Amino acid sequence: MTTHPTLRIIRDEHGTLSAVLRSIALLLSESRRRGAKLDYQVLRAMLFYIDEFPERVHHPKESDLLFPILRNRGAVAAKVLERLDRDHATSHQAVRDLEHQVLALEMMENAADFDVRRTRFEAATEAYVTAYLDHMRLEEAEVLPLAERLLTDADWAGLDAAFMQNRDPLTYRDGADEFRPLFKHILMTLPAPIGLGPAMEALRESHPTGA
Repeated sequence: MTTHPTLRIIRDEHGTLSAVLRSIALLLSESRRRGAKLDYQVLRAMLFYIDEFPERVHHPKESDLLFPILRNRGAVAAKVLERLDRDHATSHQAVRDLEHQVLALEMMENAADFDVRRTRFEAATEAYVTAYLDHMRLEEAEVLPLAERLLTDADWAGLDAAFMQNRDPLTYRDGADEFRPLFKHILMTLPAPIGLGPAMEALRESHPTGA
């Protein structure tokens, strides 16, 4: 069965975002386990990516393009779509709050309440990651199959054209030039298949002179 570009793009972008979210969680847990300082630069890069693309590009494509068509096809998924739209409306502020907390941790490392701040940030991040992964699972389990059943060829033609014009540059590696340094930094941090981080670290250890 042919997969429409819209569905492929949504699933691909979900895969990239899931990798970033899980990498953030792993970064925090490993830092805590080793008693190591947080890598603020990497955290800022990954949170900025979420702020800049999933929140500003991916979510609007779903809420403004796909969901209204599904609503016009009946009330089968009305409650699910309402919940997903609420998630979209609140998650942008949530990631901005996390970005602020990372900055506060970096600036307040010597503060008496640093440990409290860090614990609060880690708890907020864990809740954010869990909620976001659940959000994407709900979309893929209920909304995308519903779209496959209900949408017409004309619906797909319009959606596919719109989705192809606004694809996540980290997923498809063809984004705007000004963001390439950010994507390079993230790709060198994330594990395969999205990134190259562990492979590049192993290469540096094997060839410390850069040979």
